[in-house]
Order: sequence, then C-alpha cells, then structure tokens
Amino acid sequence: MFKMKVLVIQPKIGMGDMIIYLPYIHAISKKYQVPLSILVRNNSRATELLADDDHIKEIIQLDRDRKKSGTHDGFFGFIKLINMIKKSKFDKVFIFNSSLRYRLVAKISGIKDIRQYPLFRKKDNFFLSAKIFVEKEIGGTVSTQPILKIKDDKINKIQSKFNDNFKYICLGFSASGPTKRWGIKNYIKLCERLNKKFSCKFYLAGGKNDIDLINLLMNSSVGSNCVSFDNLNIKDTLPIIKNCNLYIGNDTGWLHISCALNLKCLALFMDSPVNAYGKYSKKISIIVPEGETEESTTHDTLGKEKISLEKVYIKAVELLVS
Repeated sequence: MFKMKVLVIQPKIGMGDMIIYLPYIHAISKKYQVPLSILVRNNSRATELLADDDHIKEIIQLDRDRKKSGTHDGFFGFIKLINMIKKSKFDKVFIFNSSLRYRLVAKISGIKDIRQYPLFRKKDNFFLSAKIFVEKEIGGTVSTQPILKIKDDKINKIQSKFNDNFKYICLGFSASGPTKRWGIKNYIKLCERLNKKFSCKFYLAGGKNDIDLINLLMNSSVGSNCVSFDNLNIKDTLPIIKNCNLYIGNDTGWLHISCALNLKCLALFMDSPVNAYGKYSKKISIIVPEGETEESTTHDTLGKEKISLEKVYIKAVELLVS
C-alpha cells in the first residue's frame, strides 16, 4: 500500500509558535493517515516538545536565524536546504509561510504537490490563517486547541509526587524581552499572598538565561516552596507541568506549553498581541494593562507597570478554586 510522504514547513521562531501550530499539523497527519516530517527552527524546541507525538515521523532542523548567519541562509544556504529536502523525495508539502523562498525550495526539490499560504502576504493573525489554510486543504473543521502528547508512564511517574494538600503552580516569569515581563517583585508578592491562602508549590519555568530571576525567587520568602526548571530539559518538565493546577505568567513559550497540556492558564499580556497569542484556547484567561483592552494590547503597548497585583491575585484564586 502506497504511503504518502508529507512535509510541513513551519519556519516561525519559538516554542509558543510551535505549540500553536500543532492542531493543524495533527489535522494534516490524520487526513493523510501518515506521520509527518516537519521542517522547523531549532529554537522551536520541537525535538523535545514532540518526542512522544506519533503524528511526527521526523524533525528536520532549519538553520536560519535573525542574524542571517545560519547554514540555510543566503544563496548557498538555499542550495543546501534544497539538497537536504530533495533526498527525502516528498510527495506533498504544506508551507505555513507566504515566502517565495520556501515555494522555490519545494519546487526545485521535486515536490509535485505544494500547498502554501498566498505569496507575499505581509500581516495576518497567524493561528487563524493556519486554521483557514488547513481547513480549506483537508475539507474539515480543525479545533484551535493544541495538544501536547506525553506517554502515560511519564505522567504517572510524576503524579505520585503530587497530592491534594498543595496547589501546584507553574510560574512563567520569563519572556522573550524585558517589555513582556511583569516585574519579578510582583511575582514574589503574588506567591507570598497565594501561599498564605493555600499551601503552594511553585515551579519556576525558566532556563539558564533566567538564572538571575530564578535566584531572586529562590532567595525570597517563598524560596523554600519553589522548584526551578533551569537544570531540566524541556521534555522533562512536561509531565511536571501536566500535573500542576495552574499556570500564571507572561506571554511566553511556557504559557503555550501549559495550555497544550490542558492546564488552566492565567496569562499576563503587556506588550504582545492578545488576539494572536491569547485567543486560540478557552484554557487561557487574560489580564491586560489598566486602560487597555484585549483588542488594543499588542506590540509596543509597553504596559508592564499597569498590571495590578490585586487583579492577578483575585483571578488566580478564582482559577485555583474553580
């Protein structure tokens, strides 16, 4: 029986983008009843995030960066990418991008069936564009809720360490830039208040680049209630997050991971577009700066000083007891 070889090209940067595209990648796999090859950037962390996903056959690394110094940048990088793709002899490709570059890569690589966004489109709501694109191609409705797959034995192994005497909170204090981060002192005060109302354990969702912030939390009055992720691989954090009660934090990759693990999420948007990154899932409750709306909060809102500690605390308690 002929098994189609299908490639998905998803060139966006970051874990959050990778997560938000998952429903559409899964829908393509289900439609053609084959696991997919996906071409993604290394900082999407797809290798770790999708390690247990049976819809994924292989992850191909796209080495392009903002500094245009990757091995797939420039003319010679273009040729290297074509040669790499050509070897696999794909039958079909879905390109989640409107660039002529990726269309030419697919065409010159010998892929006969190329499905892509309209060329040269500049701006869009990327999760809605993906939904419209895939629904048109497969002839069916696709939910926007992402699902990260983890093997049951990994979840059960961690589950034994959790009990009903505590509220377990994944704390997403990190972000891609300082304007997207609510102040660390606010997080400490929030944890202090939550710990007075409940017995809490806080999992600090950050890495090596966040070590200064992690140290401030670990050395605070709630430090004994904190466990840092800085020495863990992403894939090792997934079963821990899956067993938590709530995510509280900035619009960062950890928010989208938590959402895809079916966690209730309280997301603080202060300098990124809510409509693009906060509206794809009912699991996400949103707080925006005072004086802003979900529609007006976007890039360059610069509202991190206008998010009320009291408002975050009240909503967190509501989500923890619901």
